[in-house]
Amino acid sequence: MSSEVVDYKMESSILTMNFERTLKAPIHCTGTGLHSNAKVSLTLLPAPPGTGVLFRRTDLGPEAEIQAIHGNVTDSRLCTTIGNGKSNGGGVSVSTIEHLMAAFAGCGVENVIVELDGAEVPIMDGSAAPFVFLIECAGIAEQNTPRRAIQVLKEISVGNEDRWASITPSDHFSLRCEIAYDNGAIGAQSYDYDSRDGSFADEMSRARTFCLESDVEEMRAAGLALGGSLDNAVVIGEHGLLNEDGLRYDTEFARHKALDCIGDLSLAGAPLMAHVHSFCAGHAMNHQLLGALLDDSDAWRWIDMDAQSPNRRNAAPQVHHAAAAASA
Repeated sequence: MSSEVVDYKMESSILTMNFERTLKAPIHCTGTGLHSNAKVSLTLLPAPPGTGVLFRRTDLGPEAEIQAIHGNVTDSRLCTTIGNGKSNGGGVSVSTIEHLMAAFAGCGVENVIVELDGAEVPIMDGSAAPFVFLIECAGIAEQNTPRRAIQVLKEISVGNEDRWASITPSDHFSLRCEIAYDNGAIGAQSYDYDSRDGSFADEMSRARTFCLESDVEEMRAAGLALGGSLDNAVVIGEHGLLNEDGLRYDTEFARHKALDCIGDLSLAGAPLMAHVHSFCAGHAMNHQLLGALLDDSDAWRWIDMDAQSPNRRNAAPQVHHAAAAASA
């Protein structure tokens, strides 16, 4: 890991949310894929305005690129996978992007190139905190391009009485995430997040992915969680938590579900001006909700980030256009 360390919290006070932002400098890390167990080298690079989040597979050549938008989601089993859908060479995909995407969204960085030499973003410690640290070390640079957002105009809901998610109009992004497990170590939990209070890094980013010990064998039989361990996940056994260091938050399970949701919804391609409420939702339902929103042209519009100058719905930059046209 390399780059000049900056005081992001002090620096962020002089930045605004009205202009697009990128990194000040490249920064690098290495890790292991949660599902593939493959060693991966990852580099975050500054990018010009309008780039969005662009993943580049350096192991497959300079043309192996995928835009991180909803229309490119190809799988949502236990993680979010995107692919470019091209037939030459079987296409290009990158999986387990949700924690990195949540870090970008939580830190307010939308233009960045993610280079990696494998098919999966490294899991690190199972949370978004290591990626937030990378962003803090690289520093954030404001760009001379006004930031735009997707303003939600009406309620959209998906799911059923057992698990559901909804999105409703608001003048900023907020989220309430509820979960309910039969396992007593998890039980019923909820977590509320408000983008205005700057709490992402401290109150959510450190929440780790989790699973039941009884599900591990089934996941590995399906070729998933091959790189999982107590170093990168919270595991709940028959008699309670297996991690000797305990939990990082009293509601770590709900907070991680909220973190996943933020990462998944960031594939809208722009910040959402909306309140999201979910109950027992996962990656698949997050993407279902986002697709239902984007498919309904009466449910949203583009606005300037200061919410003073609404733009035409179909006047989106090219990087966002594919997201707006995508379906679940």
